Amino acid sequence: MTALPALAIGFVAIARTTFDVELAQEVATRARALLTGGGLALAGPEALVTSLDEAAAAAAHLAGQSLDALVILQATFADSTLALALVDGVDALPVLWAVPEAFTGGRLRLNALCGINLAAHALMRARRPYDYLLAAPDDPTALAKVLTIARAGQVRRRLRGARIGQVGVHPDGFDTCRHDAAGLQRLLGVQIEPVELAAVFERARAADPSVVAAVAAGLRARVAGLDDLEPEPTRGTLAVYTALRDLADQMQLAGLAVRCWPEFFTDLGCAACGALSLLSNDHTPGACEADVHGAITQVLLQWISGEPAFGTDVVALDPDNDGLVLWHCGQAPLAMADPESQPGVTIHSNRRLPLLFEFALKPGRVTLARLSVGPAGYRLVVGAGEIVRAPRRFSGTTGVLRGERPAAAVLDTILEEGLEHHLTLTYGDHLPVLLALAKMLQLPVLRL
Repeated sequence: MTALPALAIGFVAIARTTFDVELAQEVATRARALLTGGGLALAGPEALVTSLDEAAAAAAHLAGQSLDALVILQATFADSTLALALVDGVDALPVLWAVPEAFTGGRLRLNALCGINLAAHALMRARRPYDYLLAAPDDPTALAKVLTIARAGQVRRRLRGARIGQVGVHPDGFDTCRHDAAGLQRLLGVQIEPVELAAVFERARAADPSVVAAVAAGLRARVAGLDDLEPEPTRGTLAVYTALRDLADQMQLAGLAVRCWPEFFTDLGCAACGALSLLSNDHTPGACEADVHGAITQVLLQWISGEPAFGTDVVALDPDNDGLVLWHCGQAPLAMADPESQPGVTIHSNRRLPLLFEFALKPGRVTLARLSVGPAGYRLVVGAGEIVRAPRRFSGTTGVLRGERPAAAVLDTILEEGLEHHLTLTYGDHLPVLLALAKMLQLPVLRL
């Protein structure tokens, strides 16, 4: 697992001086302590913001910073003008936070809940996504929610300006891999960078033999049977890996979507699968069949989890485990191999050329996702489940997924909704972050 980047949030406590300002300041101090104690870096004024001028000044200060969320603590009641002023120019999801009111039988000292109600309505009318909290200033569930929202905000911010390399075009008949570069730019800020397949082949043929040999030497300690494969095409796949890795570095690509057949077999004489596996294992996701949406989904899942992500097909039902069989030729990241047995290598089942990896996926909790195109446009498909330990159902890289619903029901959803044939998984439970990201992007969510 790679270390996830630190999270930065804007934090502004607003109040009106006609309420209990002393209590409001205490609430704000405790809320700040909760968030900083949870590892969040806070930006914004420490004093209560009580006027439009102060709110505008705070917003101007925050607008120039890279923020993953904007927490607006309603330390007391305030009308919506302060919240609207704070979000003006700040590119981060507002989180409206009110603290529960103590039942005193007397004066309403804060009236914060009514304040976030006003702010929520104003943001709705302004078509500005937001989230909210009703929690004590030292409630750990408040910290957990802010962390979730901030992690999603960080992924959204990183996607803006991210570059995805598209090597070649998707195969005919694979409409599941079609994409709209301009639409992705508008939705996510992602830039699609076309790369000619021939240029990658030229790079692979010119790869430094000593570099390729070093990659092979490193693999021998991790996989069984490497030297039993036909040497020349095996070196070809490893040369493709070094070529794509160098290309990603030079072009500053977050991920790659590669047309993996038929030209890799017919023109270069090797399989792309092993190269894409190694790239994904290095945290530069590689998607096959020039699946740009798949590559983007791999990138965002990797950024959320800190773990590699794997784009896979659903190929069968497994009635013994009430599971779905996930499979791809041999391109799952090696980090996903079941530790009970050493990963192996193999040849492509149809084209009969190396290099592919062969192993069962390790057991554990996984999160599934897909940036998908439905009848009404973009949507985010999400799901969760467990990879159960099971023998390999097919050659290549494969696993059995037991979802949160019966496997047949999940498959019904996939087929009735006409989903793309690639889903992406990463290890860990990351559904809350994905759902927060969908809210920020105003994407409909389809649950598997």
